[in-house]
Amino acid sequence: MQLFSLNKNSIALLFVVAITLGFFIGGLLGVLDYFIIKALLFSSFILLVFVAVNFALKNYTKKNRLEDKIQSDSH
Repeated sequence: MQLFSLNKNSIALLFVVAITLGFFIGGLLGVLDYFIIKALLFSSFILLVFVAVNFALKNYTKKNRLEDKIQSDSH
């Protein structure tokens, strides 16, 4: 039994939460001035953009009816 399913929305939400918490906790601890912390957070942001573009390019419209046979509900 899974706690939650991993689909496109949950993966994007996990990335956003991780980046937001990273900036928030880094700001509270005062470590945002360190180069390695900036590099980690900004590289995770770039990874989020890459994942979003990847999902956007793979996105396609689902068709519910076949195009060969036209179905009519009036018969």
